[in-house]
Amino acid sequence: MEVEGSSKKMIATQAEMVEARVPLPYRDQCAHLLIPLNKCRQSELYLPWKCETERHSYEKCEYELVMERMLKMQKIREEEAKLKQQQTKKQPFPLIPKTAQAS
Repeated sequence: MEVEGSSKKMIATQAEMVEARVPLPYRDQCAHLLIPLNKCRQSELYLPWKCETERHSYEKCEYELVMERMLKMQKIREEEAKLKQQQTKKQPFPLIPKTAQAS
């Protein structure tokens, strides 16, 4: 399953995420890493120094998704700025309004 606009594919299926009781906001392209992380956390009684490799891989995946979204948004803003700049070149605003020129 591929998510539109993202370079990463969904690896975990909906059924796997439901079975693992992954909350809806966390069902993204990194959910396949969250499932074993949560299992490890439960088995290790949520000790912070346990499950470090699983946590690191999940957090790296989330970081990459955020950076991808930020780069995409930056490109959109640059395109909008170019369009706005082109529109202002085509129709410059007069320095003196038409009402002031009437004599």
